[in-house]
Amino acid sequence: MEIMIVSIILAITLFFLISEWIPIDLTAIGTMVALMLTRILTPTQAVAGFANPAVITVGAMFLISQAMIRTGVVGFIGRRVLHLTRGRAGLALLVVLLIVAVASAFINNTPVVVMFIPVILSMGCRLGVSPSKYLIPISYVSILAGTCTLIGTSTNIIVSDLSSKYGYGALGMFELTRVGLPLAAVGIALIMALAPRWMPDLLNPTCELESQPKRRYLAELVVPRGSALVGLNPCNGLPAKYPGIEVTELIRYSHIFHPCRDAVAIAPDDLLLVKGSPNDITHILQGKDVDLPETQTGMSFSGPDETLVVELIIPPQSELLGQLLRETHLSRDEDLHIVAIERSGLHYTEKKIKDIRLRIGDILLVWCRADQISKFRGRSDWILVEDVDQEIVYTRKAPLAVAIFTGMVTAATTGMADIMVCALAAVFLMLISGCLPFKEAYRAMQSSVLLLIAGMIALGTAMDKSGASRFYAELFLGMLQGWSPVLVLGGFIVLASISTEVMSNNATAVLLLPIAISTAMGLGVNPKPFIIAVCIGASASFATPIGYQTNLLVYGPGGYRFTDYLKMGIPLNVMVLAGGTMLIPIFWPF
Repeated sequence: MEIMIVSIILAITLFFLISEWIPIDLTAIGTMVALMLTRILTPTQAVAGFANPAVITVGAMFLISQAMIRTGVVGFIGRRVLHLTRGRAGLALLVVLLIVAVASAFINNTPVVVMFIPVILSMGCRLGVSPSKYLIPISYVSILAGTCTLIGTSTNIIVSDLSSKYGYGALGMFELTRVGLPLAAVGIALIMALAPRWMPDLLNPTCELESQPKRRYLAELVVPRGSALVGLNPCNGLPAKYPGIEVTELIRYSHIFHPCRDAVAIAPDDLLLVKGSPNDITHILQGKDVDLPETQTGMSFSGPDETLVVELIIPPQSELLGQLLRETHLSRDEDLHIVAIERSGLHYTEKKIKDIRLRIGDILLVWCRADQISKFRGRSDWILVEDVDQEIVYTRKAPLAVAIFTGMVTAATTGMADIMVCALAAVFLMLISGCLPFKEAYRAMQSSVLLLIAGMIALGTAMDKSGASRFYAELFLGMLQGWSPVLVLGGFIVLASISTEVMSNNATAVLLLPIAISTAMGLGVNPKPFIIAVCIGASASFATPIGYQTNLLVYGPGGYRFTDYLKMGIPLNVMVLAGGTMLIPIFWPF
């Protein structure tokens, strides 16, 4: 009876996931509720997925990805790939797929995909190609490459340990390469041919944001003694060091120099009037090359958790209209500092920014204490815009972010700690070091994906507890009675592939390996080919987003539907089935 109930719940769940009549996270919640109401699972068992390492790991990876974006690491990788491929979309995709493949063969593929999701989003916008054409391919390639070595995926390690336990020896480091490498090569070729045609061409909001013209502010900067800018030509020397910054005037005591007209070099105590985006201006202030004039005591750009960069827009009803900036109470407030001003068609004529008389529509770029931001909200004298802080890239934190990410990957790969432990440790370090602001970390969590994982874990638990998974496995194998060992081997690859679409790949391996060994013994053949078949089939999760962590990671950023995975996933599953059935008996004879 329980098997029938679980089967009905499974069918209904898959129907709603494929049709998307209701949101996927609501489907996941409904699945857990149904399993509890039918008493298939206890409440504790139904919600145990929220404490599952897979959920915690994926959630941590979302935060790590955002930290890599915020520190500019992702942008740097994207620019290097674009430079290497000279802006050719097809070649750029191939380069990214090869990098992902090589990396996924030796380290856990989850952080690899996390690293390249934002890279693909950025590159797609710059190349004029929808990122949704690239994200599923990088997930698929990471899965294929993971079968090339013993440490490429946790499934291989589990199968190796079980094989040793049952007396058939552990798998060698590169034993799977004989099958995994040809399958990965054919898979990449198939993806390159099919992805541009079959993947959806979706307009990504990130591209829309990047296409918007960036506001350029006028800022006032002082050159301190010992600055690396001393002696540089302000017309081309400073922009070479800080791209995006344009020096409009250099003020030395009472004399004004025009950088590109007058022959002048930057000297200590010079006042520079520069133009740039909020990110460009914040970037130069993060270093020690310039200071803000009359910087308030205790104000520092040392950590994004302590300060915020916001915009104040002057509306028509503001009492500040017509006042000199230096005469306003903003200039005297100890909790903020005015960094720059933006005005359409502004021509700088005053000697200092604080001598500018405010007009309707002026935008002040303000640097303020994060714990005091509430007192600037809801005022009639200005409109507070906080989103600008999300655009700031803290490039000075990039080396630290790379070191944390590298440490996480190294620790997980060498077995020093579990991938979940490593990911949580990396998130902690990213947050406490200022690579990722706390408030941005909460926004980076994709709750719908995490709910979906938790719901599918509950469903997998129900199938295991009720005996449904074993029932269907034995029913399937019963259909293969009397068939040759090669066909039965192919059947195991199909069975493992189907099972891993519903359960986790590790659970599939644990369930099917003893069945595979007993089936081989019943046929009177060597069980080793069947062990390899389970290993290959358990990782062949291409047709749904719920069978593998990396498929779920790209689901939200790519804006995909459940059916998008079927388009290219089914051909890849068929390729793995055909290739595995032909190659495994060659290298591991019956």
